[in-house]
Amino acid sequence: MTDTAWFNRLGLGLFVHWGHASTQGWELSWQLTGGVHLQDPPLSPVDCEVYFDNATSFQPDLFDAQAWADQAWQAGARYVVFTAKHHDGFAMFDSARSDYTSVKLTGRDFTREVVDAFRARGLRIGLYFSIIDWHHEDYPRYTDATVPKPYVVGGHPRATPEAFARYRQFMLGQLDELLTGYGQIDILWLDGEFEYTPAEWRFDEIREFIRERQPDCMVNDRCFGHGDFVTPEQQLPVAPPQQPWECCLTMNSTWGYVPDDDSWKSPRTLLHSFVEAASMGGNLLLNVGPTGRGEFPPQAVERLDAFAGWMATHAESVRDVRPGLELWQFRGPSTRRVHADGNERLYLHLVMRPYEHIVARGLPVNRITAVSLLGDGQPLPWRVTPHLKDVHLRTPDPTGELVVDIAPGRLDPLCSVIAIDLAPPTGQS
Repeated sequence: MTDTAWFNRLGLGLFVHWGHASTQGWELSWQLTGGVHLQDPPLSPVDCEVYFDNATSFQPDLFDAQAWADQAWQAGARYVVFTAKHHDGFAMFDSARSDYTSVKLTGRDFTREVVDAFRARGLRIGLYFSIIDWHHEDYPRYTDATVPKPYVVGGHPRATPEAFARYRQFMLGQLDELLTGYGQIDILWLDGEFEYTPAEWRFDEIREFIRERQPDCMVNDRCFGHGDFVTPEQQLPVAPPQQPWECCLTMNSTWGYVPDDDSWKSPRTLLHSFVEAASMGGNLLLNVGPTGRGEFPPQAVERLDAFAGWMATHAESVRDVRPGLELWQFRGPSTRRVHADGNERLYLHLVMRPYEHIVARGLPVNRITAVSLLGDGQPLPWRVTPHLKDVHLRTPDPTGELVVDIAPGRLDPLCSVIAIDLAPPTGQS
């Protein structure tokens, strides 16, 4: 069994969607299909060969992997998932099995640079790898005559069994290069499972192939039937998944660098998604699409800087925590930390306004020792009312209601966090 205990202790990850399409402001891969039928955002289709040939123009002169890693770390990210290869087939790594790679066309192994810089900064390493390849002749290669634009699920060209068998061996060969040539890989983020059936992909063999080369590597649920964690996309789940999980989320609507996409979510909205994921025991994998020259767009930098400012004083409420209170107890996200000595700290994340005071119910009121504002560490006025039933029965550890007052001037512009300290039950230490 793969150890997954570390995964949801990380809290925040950085997803990086980058490739030669970024030089034109095209969405990775999907620009050549004009997007997906009935799915936002709509995209202007690009001629397939024009898209594929664009790789020769990829020369990101401003790319600095160390600067990316520093930005991610300061924002609070503790793992990265980098697109080593997207559906368009362009390998951002050194592959002996293809000429369609960054090394052969730009002289640079971008996966190597990213892995080395982020690992040195202390982040766990994840690689995104699409098992489909719209550029490869045996897949078969996409053409304007064979692929509908916009893309329709089930309407893509299919290979003959013989060609698909050759392609599958090619795909596994590239996967082998990534799993054996870049040190420890903590996460393999597979994608592209939707164009052939699980029986055709033979995911059980793929999972064993990965395990033989990286025994401790986690694999996402797109390795059907063999995933170590689940990956809801663009929306938080209604209820916490039973497995370890993350929500992958774009800052605007597109994954790659598309300058015409101005649908940027506010820093507050993104941060609230983060604390809601943490309150359900999951991670947020926040996406950035670097420019064709290799820089994070200024809008992304602004949002990562906002995360950095907030995490500087609030990280303990979202990293290495467990879910907190039930919604009937507190109408908002909350998390919990249990110390080795039995003392606990609850974190109430204030994501809605206006409010005059904050109420939490069903707490062991006699064991509350302190209530403070996490941002400044200063105490807050609070009072408790035990349940009358517990009062009448003289219950030694009564539950009841906590009311906390907070002055508007002390509120954090993104998300205030109230810390509630609880002593262990009598006789427990």
